[in-house]
Amino acid sequence: MTVSPADDNIRYLTAEEFLAAEPDGFSETAGDIEIVDGRLIRLMSQSEAHSRIVRRLAAAIEDARDPSGPCLRVASDVAVRLPDAEDTRADRRLNIRYPDIFVRDCEPYDVNTVRDHIHLAAEVISGDTVDTDTGVKRVLYALAGIPVYLIIHLDKTWEAIDRIEEYRLDWSGKRYVPHRVHHAGLILDRPVTLAVTFEALQTS
Repeated sequence: MTVSPADDNIRYLTAEEFLAAEPDGFSETAGDIEIVDGRLIRLMSQSEAHSRIVRRLAAAIEDARDPSGPCLRVASDVAVRLPDAEDTRADRRLNIRYPDIFVRDCEPYDVNTVRDHIHLAAEVISGDTVDTDTGVKRVLYALAGIPVYLIIHLDKTWEAIDRIEEYRLDWSGKRYVPHRVHHAGLILDRPVTLAVTFEALQTS
């Protein structure tokens, strides 16, 4: 997602304020948002290519679920509360992110605990989110204990997939290490068994 330029009306939220609001309460007034260390960040809408890749990858993962295996659900742009920042101020701690895609088990959804049930998260990089997706979110998702993280890099046209980096947790369970870089197609063995070409994910 693309972060809009900063404005003069910076707003910070405590966890209590966020949880007390209606699920779409903030998006109705601020548009698409994320909350970074308590700060409400407004996001710009995504490109058609970004939306298409997210939609098709989510569908491919859904189709790859094993009917006889564990119950899995695939979600896009759903709120996930990640570990709070270490700050003494209550309105500088909250971290709410909306992964482009995540795969979780079928426990009842709770924004506070859903991170404990996520098996895979994926982000499609846009021009303004390179640092966030490859740096900040990679740290936060690892600290949350999400076993697999996919970063989908687009080429210079921002229309086609260049590569997909796959990260997995190391022995500590709190840090990602590179597992594989996928070229031309994505091959997964967890949490689903999947093989899909980049062409299938991006062709109009």
